[in-house]
Amino acid sequence: MSKIKHKIAIISGKGGVGKSLVTVNLAIGLARNGRKGKIAILDADLTGPCIPKMMGLKGLKMEMGPEGILPAKGSEDIGVVSMDFLLPSDDAPVIWRGPLKMGAIRQFLEEVAWGDLDYLLVDLPPGTGDESLSILQLLPEMDGVVIVTIPSEVSQSVVKKAVTFARKMSVPILGIVENMSGMVCPHCGELIDVFSKGGGAKVSDEMDVELLGSIPLDPQVAADSDEGVPFIVKHPDSPASKEFIQIIKKIEKKVK
Repeated sequence: MSKIKHKIAIISGKGGVGKSLVTVNLAIGLARNGRKGKIAILDADLTGPCIPKMMGLKGLKMEMGPEGILPAKGSEDIGVVSMDFLLPSDDAPVIWRGPLKMGAIRQFLEEVAWGDLDYLLVDLPPGTGDESLSILQLLPEMDGVVIVTIPSEVSQSVVKKAVTFARKMSVPILGIVENMSGMVCPHCGELIDVFSKGGGAKVSDEMDVELLGSIPLDPQVAADSDEGVPFIVKHPDSPASKEFIQIIKKIEKKVK
């Protein structure tokens, strides 16, 4: 792991907030800033891996090389390691208790030939359980975590737990990303607050954590993810992509 300059985990207190979406598009944005071949993603959500699908890598397998396991390669030459590559079929579940999960995480960190990287992004599962604990304990010199939320009050209360979790683990918090932050009506142009509004800013104020940005809800984002093409690639001029680029700039500045 000493060949990896920066290590960032993307976490959330609850599922369904777009954590993997943020991870994939963050990786693409970083790679396009002159770092092609220098970015990798560890999909640490062992029981619900979806990074390969969102990167258009379904059906690929990781291979063995002279130095260890070789990540699969996606858009912008981004390396991806995921449990999904090891499953026999799409509907095959991972039914493991904690010790097996920790063993798999340790193998991914120790036995993968990550190579010389500028950034390793770790997509953690929801909550503060085994996988999250293992990653934050085993990864040396973690640069920090990015916490993803949506504007609703339900999400706010759980995301506060994620902030406290990171602090108890003595891991720096780079900031909060608010996803699904309003939607512009395609017919009238009016902003619709689908999941309430201001949740990210409220958590930011109450927990003294910077709000990195708010990504608007865009139906095309979901369609792009289903096609395996990150929206920052297919729709670079969309409001969501432009906001994401600003978020990436802030993260780069913080870890420099």
